[in-house]
Amino acid sequence: MPRNPAQQAALLASPDDTEAQFYEALQHADLDRLMALWGDDEEVACVHPGGPRIVGLVAIRAAFDAVFKRGTVNVHPERVRRLHSGDCAIHHVLERVQLHDDGKTSWVISTNVYLKTALGWRIVLHHASPGNAGDVQELVADAGTLH
Repeated sequence: MPRNPAQQAALLASPDDTEAQFYEALQHADLDRLMALWGDDEEVACVHPGGPRIVGLVAIRAAFDAVFKRGTVNVHPERVRRLHSGDCAIHHVLERVQLHDDGKTSWVISTNVYLKTALGWRIVLHHASPGNAGDVQELVADAGTLH
């Protein structure tokens, strides 16, 4: 059942809310729910692991439709690093993906960018890159003087 804008905004009250719904939509192959999370701007963009940059809502919808034709995406955010400033939030996410064919685990490194709008927090960029088991270990530099 479609939600009115006020109900939808309440559900997208924070970048974390939007991100949780994004991963749930992937896990259920729910294209309409996934697309409802994106910003209205035609400059929104998405990069699937190893793929080209996809720009605009129509192209992003077509890309996720093709993914969902193969089934659900069993993806789980494992580690999230957050940078939040005003009406923009950037999440760096280590995703664990369970492959349906052989049950093996693969890793994806994603950057999700959210903007606060009148309708709540919306995705404006999802950029995913192939990862590997070594990515589970994060390299964190000590804060210090650069020069």
